[in-house]
Amino acid sequence: MVNRAVGIIMALLLAMPVASLAANLKIGVINSMTGPEAPIGENITNGIKLAQDDLKKKGITVDLIWEDDTGKPQISMSDMEKLATRDNVAGVVGPYTSACANAVAKIAERYKVPLLIPAAAKEDITRQGYKWVYRMNAPADVYASVIIDAVLALGKPKTIAFIYENTDFGTSTTKSAKAYAAQKGITMVADEPYSKGSPDYRSTLTKIKGKNPDLVFMDSYVADAILLMRQAREIGLQPQAFLGGGAGFTTDQFAKEKEISNNVLSSTQWTDDVNWPGAREFGKRYKAKFGREPTYHAACAYESMVIMAETATRGSGDREKLRAALKGGNWNGIMGEVKFADYAGFTNQNNHQMLVEQVQYGRYETVYPGKFATKKAIFPFPKWK
Repeated sequence: MVNRAVGIIMALLLAMPVASLAANLKIGVINSMTGPEAPIGENITNGIKLAQDDLKKKGITVDLIWEDDTGKPQISMSDMEKLATRDNVAGVVGPYTSACANAVAKIAERYKVPLLIPAAAKEDITRQGYKWVYRMNAPADVYASVIIDAVLALGKPKTIAFIYENTDFGTSTTKSAKAYAAQKGITMVADEPYSKGSPDYRSTLTKIKGKNPDLVFMDSYVADAILLMRQAREIGLQPQAFLGGGAGFTTDQFAKEKEISNNVLSSTQWTDDVNWPGAREFGKRYKAKFGREPTYHAACAYESMVIMAETATRGSGDREKLRAALKGGNWNGIMGEVKFADYAGFTNQNNHQMLVEQVQYGRYETVYPGKFATKKAIFPFPKWK
């Protein structure tokens, strides 16, 4: 009996480190780590890894369970179901694309798992009355309004052409842009959706050129953003301004294509020269660690993970406590002031101040609003060389 008792005690002692490890807070991450959206997905991954480093310095250790949805909603939904049931995570950060985030939101609501979306733009995601779904970034309507306000402060454009991918992201952002342009008295002269990943946009761009618009508004991910501008240059499309609706127009890959990216304006959620607490330091540390400039997606993901992990830790991983704390909390960090509020039909939406940046000599500069601007915008768009 004594030997048996000793054996039981020894077994319990040996099991303690394993039990301790198992008790670590688990948070799921759904991201587009492979597939066509992987370049932006990499920024999200890197932002979360930097957050994990900073959380450890604060004594917060989280086990991140990574899922790659490859940018496909069906895979994203399966990932969410697995994280909610088999992995029993406290909460989830992600996914990236609007199509995936919109699909995953209903799964999060069904399983009552707090979901914090870092950078998906479709307005409907937080307009369905969900209690368990939160969004860090400003939605599609702000992408449009901030950049149109910027060009109206620079000149007097009268006409606008739209070319955009026919995805949840492209159509929702452009829908808002059309409505806002009309509200501001700017006439739409072209409306050109396209299937992303097409090899050639010259015929569509030539059609737009024939309309001679003052503004060309584009919604695209990285590869298409580069190709659209390259072929716009080839055919000599010459508006007063090229406007990018975030996404591919805010990436390091796009900025490096100096012959076609210089002087393009884009709406953005974040820049590394904005005066929000820690933003500049985040930009420097990101570049030092990963060897490239961060996009707003990295900053959104970083802040989302910090908020999710700190809040979940205070509630010991309890999902209901986490949901309530996200709903009632206030934060102020690299994304400025964050509060998940209900307004204008949105639920649990951070009413985030968006910015406008412009590629100047291969570097992004904040040019609008004035109180955040570090450089003056170059307007109108210079003649192609």
